[in-house]
Amino acid sequence: MKKVPVQCRNIRLSYGETEVLKDVNLDIEPGEFFALLGPSGSGKSTLLRLIAGFNRHQQGQLLIDGQDVSAKAPWERNVGMVFQSYALWPHLSVWDNVAFGLVERKAPKQVIKEKVGAALELVSLSQYAERRPSQLSGGQQQRVALARTLVIEPQVLLLDEPLSNLDKTLRVQMRQELLAMQRRLGLTTIFVTHDQEEAMTTADRMAVLDKGGVQQVGAPATLYDYPVNPFVANFVGTMNLLSGKVRSRRGDKLTLDVDGVGELAFPLHTDAPESDTIQVSFRPHSLRVEVADAAQDARYVWVPGTVEASEFLGEFTRYRVQVGKQSLSVDHPHHVGLSKFPVGGAVNLGIEPSQVRLFGA
Repeated sequence: MKKVPVQCRNIRLSYGETEVLKDVNLDIEPGEFFALLGPSGSGKSTLLRLIAGFNRHQQGQLLIDGQDVSAKAPWERNVGMVFQSYALWPHLSVWDNVAFGLVERKAPKQVIKEKVGAALELVSLSQYAERRPSQLSGGQQQRVALARTLVIEPQVLLLDEPLSNLDKTLRVQMRQELLAMQRRLGLTTIFVTHDQEEAMTTADRMAVLDKGGVQQVGAPATLYDYPVNPFVANFVGTMNLLSGKVRSRRGDKLTLDVDGVGELAFPLHTDAPESDTIQVSFRPHSLRVEVADAAQDARYVWVPGTVEASEFLGEFTRYRVQVGKQSLSVDHPHHVGLSKFPVGGAVNLGIEPSQVRLFGA
């Protein structure tokens, strides 16, 4: 299959007075596994359906392999889509479900036989060809939907939350299989999900959408480590935000007055916002937690707190700690014999300066 790029150029889409997509610009590389990530109502599924041809934008261009397909019907775009519900015909066998698109295109019988056989072999379902969808597990139904899409040899594969109906264990297995298959085929794939773990474990790059606009595009690790705003920081993983008033900016040091805590000093970088109130952001796992009277490592910025709650999550315990008038999440690694910090207990939290991002409030 030929690897093709997909490009969105200044795309806008509205339903009446409601603007659903706002000036969307994306460059999806040939053969890339690209994720659209965002909360419900962010516009990600609308954008995917627009690429498929089920929605039409009022402004901008949609390019597939360099050609503007904005005016083309879905069947003219050579794009395949796997829906969240799989949309299998319950009265047809697995074989007939997979063959459906080729039959509609009036492909020769021998071609249908060869292509359907190859598609079922690709998804390891050859032995289930005569079964009905109701006789299959959720994971097998997902494979049938995928085979039905791949058999028409699309230039672009679109996946609309195809794993959301599966249990957690099967979802992990299927996303690994899906990624391995995509790598073998080299097929440009666009994957919609609201699950940050799915996006970060499968995508080469991803776009985070909110309220119809693209907030940030990049590799998962880039968006996790260097979010451009608090929304991305909070949506891609868990992020703490500690807000304070700027007291001084001297040399390479920024001093903040945090309500209920006092003055804290952080490194002042060139990209620090100029606002009078700054939000200091850092991940729960980057914090160090110690009992209140323990010695303090000078490499950290220390703040006092009180444990409000704790959740044991196996590999770590997540604490909620009251710091001044704000609550922070802290992930403390677990090992056999480790005692938990008691609820109501006084602790000190160490913030590692190199792990901090600064946002304007």
